[in-house]
Amino acid sequence: MTQSSRINICTQNTLSAVSKQQRLKSVLFYSAGIILGIVCGFMDHPFIQDLMDFIATVFTRLFSFIAVPIIALSLINTLAKLGKGKESGLIFRRTIFYTLLTTIIAACVAALLFKLLKPANLPAEVVGKADLDVVQNTTYFDHIISVIPNNLLQPFVSGNVLSVLLIAAAIGLALALLEPSAKRDAVENLFAGLQDVLFKLIRWLIAILPIGIMGFIAKLIHELEGGMILGGLATYFAVVIGSNLLQMFVILPLVQLARGLNPLRVAKGMMPAIAVAFFSKSSAGTLPVTMASAEDNLGVNPKVSRFVLPICTTINMNGCAAFILITSLYLMQNAGVEITAMTIITWIFIATIAAIGNAGVPMGCYFLTISLLSSMQVPVLLMGVILPVYTVIDMLETGVNVWSDATVANIVDHDLKGRLDEPSENVTAPHES
Repeated sequence: MTQSSRINICTQNTLSAVSKQQRLKSVLFYSAGIILGIVCGFMDHPFIQDLMDFIATVFTRLFSFIAVPIIALSLINTLAKLGKGKESGLIFRRTIFYTLLTTIIAACVAALLFKLLKPANLPAEVVGKADLDVVQNTTYFDHIISVIPNNLLQPFVSGNVLSVLLIAAAIGLALALLEPSAKRDAVENLFAGLQDVLFKLIRWLIAILPIGIMGFIAKLIHELEGGMILGGLATYFAVVIGSNLLQMFVILPLVQLARGLNPLRVAKGMMPAIAVAFFSKSSAGTLPVTMASAEDNLGVNPKVSRFVLPICTTINMNGCAAFILITSLYLMQNAGVEITAMTIITWIFIATIAAIGNAGVPMGCYFLTISLLSSMQVPVLLMGVILPVYTVIDMLETGVNVWSDATVANIVDHDLKGRLDEPSENVTAPHES
């Protein structure tokens, strides 16, 4: 063995030892955050609860601060390269296919569980006591109109993810169709540089993420300690939770296995993103962590992750599709509408399409369902009764949505392995388990 070979082996062993130490520190940091969050959640002390609420709010604001620009820049940078090759077209077609596939399956699983468990109607007197202060009596067309921006800055200020996506897509496609020139290159380099800056900020945020998880967990436990009356909603609650759990632990892993992926390895790599999604209840806010986890932990090509994940964050809503279908059927049933097989089939497609138009923000699916049902003249009084249990539903839905986003991104990356040019960015190689 030559001297250079021995030096290379020693270097590799040293890097491996450092990597293991970093992973161990990360595990300990996350574990400490979870344990402290649980302990603080059960402490009935005003200062502790205010502190945990402050931490959760700070991290929620930081996620929101980074999420909107990263969605715009990722999509602009990817679409701007459409004129330079067929890579983006390959990625886009597969993204749409797997998004529709997983969302339709989620709606079908929810429909099957609704038919099997048959949640009973609530008593009229209970329904009459529902709190309607949170109900927004807008039509579904109003929701669509709100997506169309009337100026460039307003969607970024208000955090309207769909409007931001629309603006970014228009700018990206315009850049792709421009004739090659120094000006076009300058604009592309500007957007690429801004994206690199944001990814540096994301990695700083991930480094202190366990502190945020501590605050989210403590806040959740304190809310649950306040009491949650399920009453006649128990079966409905079981259908919604059950359909999401089936999608998360059975359907999506089977889809990954069918495409040659190891679900356990993918879940391990995406765990930071799933944890943040669960406690933050915002798939759009979790996007920075989702992208970093896919690239750093699983070695997903940045050309794939930075295109697929921003799109999936907006249109790939497995958990929302299940909630819309189950809740709509349940409200229609309580209103006296007969739920036939054709009704269920129709709502599978309605829920799929509606979920695609949902924004990945806390309670976005809840208000979308109200708008959809109101536009169809379905009484929405029961939404006020469902509200007390929606906190848990929203958390699980968001976790499923991000897990589905990760599934689509990893499958697309696997399908196109070797067909895309190697990224210029340094991407950490995935740790083989």
